[in-house]
Amino acid sequence: MDGIVDFINLLDGWVWGVPMLVLLLGSHIYLTFRTGFIQRKLPTAIKLSVTKDPDAPGDISQFGALCTALSATIGTGNIVGVGTAILSGGPGAVFWMWITGVFGMATKYSETFAAVKYRVKDHNGNMLGGAMYAWKRAFNKEDGSTPWWALLGAGAFALFAAIASFGIGSAVQSSAMTDVISTNLPGIPGWGIGLAIAIMVSVVIFGGVKVISKVCEKLVPFMAIAYAWGCVVILGMNWEFVWPALCLIVESAFTAKAAFGGALGSGIMLALQFGCARGLFSNESGLGSAPIVASAAATRNPARQALVSMTGTFWDTVIICLLSGLVLVSTMLGNEELGAQVMAGNITAGAQLTSAAFAGIPFVGTPILVFGMILFAYSTILGWSYYGNRCVTYLFGKHAVRPYQVIYVLVAFLGAVGVGDVIWTVSDITNALMAVPNIIMVLLLSGLIARETKHYVYDHNLDERDDAPIPQLDSK
Repeated sequence: MDGIVDFINLLDGWVWGVPMLVLLLGSHIYLTFRTGFIQRKLPTAIKLSVTKDPDAPGDISQFGALCTALSATIGTGNIVGVGTAILSGGPGAVFWMWITGVFGMATKYSETFAAVKYRVKDHNGNMLGGAMYAWKRAFNKEDGSTPWWALLGAGAFALFAAIASFGIGSAVQSSAMTDVISTNLPGIPGWGIGLAIAIMVSVVIFGGVKVISKVCEKLVPFMAIAYAWGCVVILGMNWEFVWPALCLIVESAFTAKAAFGGALGSGIMLALQFGCARGLFSNESGLGSAPIVASAAATRNPARQALVSMTGTFWDTVIICLLSGLVLVSTMLGNEELGAQVMAGNITAGAQLTSAAFAGIPFVGTPILVFGMILFAYSTILGWSYYGNRCVTYLFGKHAVRPYQVIYVLVAFLGAVGVGDVIWTVSDITNALMAVPNIIMVLLLSGLIARETKHYVYDHNLDERDDAPIPQLDSK
């Protein structure tokens, strides 16, 4: 077993090595310039996210699509994932998570633009989209056929995303929920938590995207605001350590700086590696997941929904992950005993660090953590079930959806009863594998995205309708 774990860790280090970091951060920065610094349109994007477009083609509202995407991104990566990044890469990893979010907004915009532009309809008239359909339609030859390399890119993305959904979307979330609940409320058996998760997930995901989006529209704003408010309260209690924590995060991102009495410290590359990996795990910019549900949104042109989707990265990483990082680092600065436990090897996992840090805040710390973890992880399971659903539909047809959903629920149960921290590493690997074909597709289409962004966004044509026909797939 130890040999398998060592191999998984070795593979994780390889896929998240320099080439992947260059591809990811390089794409974020390149697309930021290519789209004319689309981040500066954030106020317009936030306004659009709460604007209804009832006459536009689509299955769910723009806000519903955003909430469903946020339900999948605002999860354990925002809480436990931040703790894991700090343990593995030092406090500087928080800075690189934040940078990934700031520049990743351009990638989220671009990948969503491509997905909406090349979306299709299924046999019932429901919208389907994502990197697999962009690959399949964007590079068609004059005779209508799709080149083999485009089909390979489409199939690879759909396959890796479907596999990743069981890890990042199901097992990781239920495992993290169980760890936090068991740590703070001892005595509750893992099988009982797993059974409760399976039931709560089943009653929603079998209803399809409209049911999932309706639940997420109610759940996501409430849970995000509640958690952010809780973090602000904790930062208020830690006020004298907030500025030193922020300085330590920035300094550790660029220097091999020891922290918390030498308990944590790392080189620049480790901070960069784990910060980027957890940043992608958190906001999924470049992963290609959020565009799958964005393609179902009622929007009159691709730019509108791309702007709306861009705000998801802002809320998820630029705001919530930064709050979590500041809470953890400021708490560790003010609690020498916590640093000593890390130094002694008593705290080695992100869930343990997060639980210990929040527990150090009297009265409010533990309830905020447990409440936030349960809601965040549950919503992520819901959102990712839809992503996997659409990818399985692309690969095997509509008849494969129900078996996939059953297996997805079963994996959530198994994650609660027996999956350890190694599943985080496996999820990092599958994230990288699905990100590669998605990012390549976006880069190949970056010229088209830049031209149409200029027309819709910078030439003030956001209200213009894209009258290009949306093709309907043959029923499988």
